[in-house]
Amino acid sequence: MDDERYLRESIDLAAAARARGDHPFGSLLVDADGNSVLTALNTVNTESDPTGHAETNLVREAGRLFSDAERRDLILYTSTEPCAMCAGAIYWAGVPTVVFALGEADLRTLTGADPQNPTLALPCREVFARGAHPTTVRGPFDIPAAHEVHVGFWHP
Repeated sequence: MDDERYLRESIDLAAAARARGDHPFGSLLVDADGNSVLTALNTVNTESDPTGHAETNLVREAGRLFSDAERRDLILYTSTEPCAMCAGAIYWAGVPTVVFALGEADLRTLTGADPQNPTLALPCREVFARGAHPTTVRGPFDIPAAHEVHVGFWHP
């Protein structure tokens, strides 16, 4: 898989979320053949849903569209490391691999004390490590655009 290509696509989705007034996060699912099969944006503001994170929206829709077996063959790419809530949703959806660009610690630096994003200091690897089935995690990846999409959005 071309991780950087799909991460750049997820960052473009994050920019689209930001442009419409949502938090700058985007995610996509890629199948074993390298096809992007589903995308999602953050909808926290536009749908007034505090759980409307891109990854949660993505796996919720994937649950409707794909069987358990099909989800086990997908890779989730996301612009920013999944929070604890999203990591739990990814785990329960059975998606076995997560790849992210911006790390949670770097996000915390960007958001500071902004009440719109009270980031948990809980890396997704720690959440996945508590599960009964393995989840592979690759990231963070040093892609400047993953940082840039957040600049000026948060008010620390």
